[in-house]
Amino acid sequence: MTAKICLVTGASSGIGRAAALELLRAGHIVYGAARRVHMMEAIREAGGHALPMDVTKEEDLQRVVHTILDEHQRIDVLVNNAGATVHGAVEDTPLELARDEFEVNVFAPARLTQLVLPQMREQRSGTIVNVSSIGGEIALPLGAWYYASKHALEAFSDTLRQEVEQFGIDVVVIQPGIIKTDFEAGTARQLREISGNGAYRQMTEAMARAVETRPGGDNPASDPEVVATTIRQSVESDRPETRYVVGWQAEELLNLNRSLSDREFDAGVTGRLK
Repeated sequence: MTAKICLVTGASSGIGRAAALELLRAGHIVYGAARRVHMMEAIREAGGHALPMDVTKEEDLQRVVHTILDEHQRIDVLVNNAGATVHGAVEDTPLELARDEFEVNVFAPARLTQLVLPQMREQRSGTIVNVSSIGGEIALPLGAWYYASKHALEAFSDTLRQEVEQFGIDVVVIQPGIIKTDFEAGTARQLREISGNGAYRQMTEAMARAVETRPGGDNPASDPEVVATTIRQSVESDRPETRYVVGWQAEELLNLNRSLSDREFDAGVTGRLK
């Protein structure tokens, strides 16, 4: 198989780093991009490239894309993995934090997509992988802006797929379930800071305690490598699926959400937080 030129965002940890390493093991040329360059040493050691990039800065996005095009004259794969999360009740969460959430989770992948599409159209091939979440379909209390951003990313991906298929470009959505990463390391603290003292404090404290008491070594959550393998398979497929559901409880939660009425699902969720 011909090696593909791949750009993976959010490559300093979790799913992004695992995806970059998986693609390198498969023989592809990989550029990992993230703010924390010092945490991408494993990518360099594996033969990849590590580039500094803040996805909220236009100049960084342009620099990274131009760097790859200057060195290889093409980009075959864009993995939009960088993400952020904010936890708090809708009534309490400052809209500035909500805007930041959309900046990272929606507008950054949209802008990177705009930057790579001209070359992909010219070469009449390419794969854009948008890492969403089961939260792209379901929603839980105290995370409205995260879930809203992932719902938006999925709708964006669906429209994009319809537009670029004519140019031989694939658009793939990855929907991970519960994955072992440090993505939500500050969840309990943020919950209490935003909504721990107001009208939603009972629900907030229940959610914070649930996060804090998740088992450590016995955590059944899936390793990031499970998602990374799925990303590689989608990249290497001649005709990838439009969506891949992967990871612990992903299928179960999505099927539950699809089979229950809204009020039944709501009752099952909120009942655990009383």
